[in-house]
Amino acid sequence: MKYALPIVLAGLLAVAANAHAALKPGTRAPAFSAPGYLDGRPFAFDLADALKQGPVVLYFFPAPHTAGCNIEAHLFSQAIDKFKALHATVIGITAGHLDQLAQFSRETKYCSGKFPVAADKGARIAKAYDATLFFRPGWSDRTSYVIAPSGTVAYAYSSLDPDKHVQNTLRAVQALEAGAPGQ
Repeated sequence: MKYALPIVLAGLLAVAANAHAALKPGTRAPAFSAPGYLDGRPFAFDLADALKQGPVVLYFFPAPHTAGCNIEAHLFSQAIDKFKALHATVIGITAGHLDQLAQFSRETKYCSGKFPVAADKGARIAKAYDATLFFRPGWSDRTSYVIAPSGTVAYAYSSLDPDKHVQNTLRAVQALEAGAPGQ
């Protein structure tokens, strides 16, 4: 009986995390630029510039060198050639552990230097994208977006479980490429 309340609270937190309200498809994606790293080297990311090349897969993650974020970065790294074949840019953004981003971006077991990760000091970008952790507001939530070259959100997915972000965003980019209605 003494464990009932913590179990119920944990369940509510899990439901609330998965019910997180991300920006809806069709919404204009907030413009931003951010400093980051690509293979350990400083990198400046600008959404407007990236959209000139094709769709952008923008994925927010809580912090580098944490279990779920390590898995998610590794999965994006493994699929990066599929995204590039569709002219999509992938960028990870975090507000947590910013001092670790350079190392994280080049580590073979995570990003492998294959895509940039950007720093979101103060979670400014995450707030604009409704992608902050409700239980830790200064950190990014695990929310992924596909932004169409027109600058509108084509797809949004929010779940603390890192396993489906890559496959879901890849499908959304493929739908954009195929000219699916509403994309």
